Amino acid sequence: MSTTDPFAAIADHNRRYLLEELRRAPRTVNELASGLPISRPAVSQHLKALLDAKLVSVSSEGTRRIYSVNRRGFDGLNLWLDQFWS
Repeated sequence: MSTTDPFAAIADHNRRYLLEELRRAPRTVNELASGLPISRPAVSQHLKALLDAKLVSVSSEGTRRIYSVNRRGFDGLNLWLDQFWS
């Protein structure tokens, strides 16, 4: 399994929107898709890219898949960005 570059993953405005929504609370694909002008399958593809970049995690509750921000996935981004301010 290859890992997506997290900077490439967040370059897309739809993915940044998804991260903002997930920052507020964990959500399902359907809940996330309701706020975007793209299809549910497109939202799933964006979530897969965020999962591959380890910026999002997923858990199951019955038949529902609940997505949330993976805070540990942002550690590398934060370390790289912080070098510019220290």
